[in-house]
Amino acid sequence: MTKRLTQQDIARMAGVSQATVSLVLNNRQDGGVRIAPGTRARVLEVIRRTGYVANPIARRLHDHRNRILGVFTYEAVFPTSRADFYQPFLEGIEEQAEAVGCDLLLFTSAKAAGARRRIFSDESRVRLADGCLLIGRTVDRDDLAQLVGEGIPFVSIGRRDDAGGPVPHVGADYVSAVRDLVDRAAALGHRRFAYVGAGTGAESSADRLRGFEQAVAAHGVEGAHVPFAGLDLLVEAGSTAVFAEEVSDGAALVLAARERGLSVPGDLSVLMLGAATRPAPEDVALTGFRIPRREMGRRAVQALTEVLAEGTTPAELLSCEFVEGTTLGPHTPQR
Repeated sequence: MTKRLTQQDIARMAGVSQATVSLVLNNRQDGGVRIAPGTRARVLEVIRRTGYVANPIARRLHDHRNRILGVFTYEAVFPTSRADFYQPFLEGIEEQAEAVGCDLLLFTSAKAAGARRRIFSDESRVRLADGCLLIGRTVDRDDLAQLVGEGIPFVSIGRRDDAGGPVPHVGADYVSAVRDLVDRAAALGHRRFAYVGAGTGAESSADRLRGFEQAVAAHGVEGAHVPFAGLDLLVEAGSTAVFAEEVSDGAALVLAARERGLSVPGDLSVLMLGAATRPAPEDVALTGFRIPRREMGRRAVQALTEVLAEGTTPAELLSCEFVEGTTLGPHTPQR
């Protein structure tokens, strides 16, 4: 078996002290010690030629960092039906991790018996990383409370309610995004609105519904919330603008209206509140907003590095982008 190279080996081959190799590896100039450019170049050349990799445990003892960021997913992020939703988050995470010189470690194995994934279990490995990013529509409240209570560095992708203390997060400003859509519909003359979706449970759902209710109240118009409503119920209620929490539900309403001979948006306007989390028809150009998923992933890594360096508690909401589709317009009944 080939002997693992050590800093002493690198020092011997470069003709310098082990302390010099350590300073070069960690890019430090302790106590004002200056390493001559030629000496630094010679050490780096030996490292390059030998393929030397610093012992991660020793490196961590030296600078208290592994430069490994964990990514804990509360839901499977790679199945076909959800790949399009989570992929931009992961791309943003990867891009920013590379930019700051960190590796990523995906945690998937921790799972409570007969239940969904949990961070803390007998097999938990979350402490292998310097800090952790949390991804998932819902996050276990006990996990959050333990993370906050033990001071484990982490950032949630998505706003989270307090869990024994503020939860560091980078999320989307759903309240403002939904209010903007209601404002646009009201400006076109709509006065009877319906919110279709859970509106409870996950913070992202609650924020959407809160934005809807705030805007409806501000305009003094009618607004109903139904967990899910078929086209018949909405038409009977006289709703003219429907806000669908789930994109696939909004697309289904548009297709059902077309099959019945109704005009969209003349008879019924339908708006989407984000991105599809399950398969949706691609031939329906819904008006709505786009979640800045890639940017959320990038910013979450930046926020986690700030948590690690400064002990901050970031709480940041990014703006969503309006999507100009074909399903919002003035209410002009065709019959």
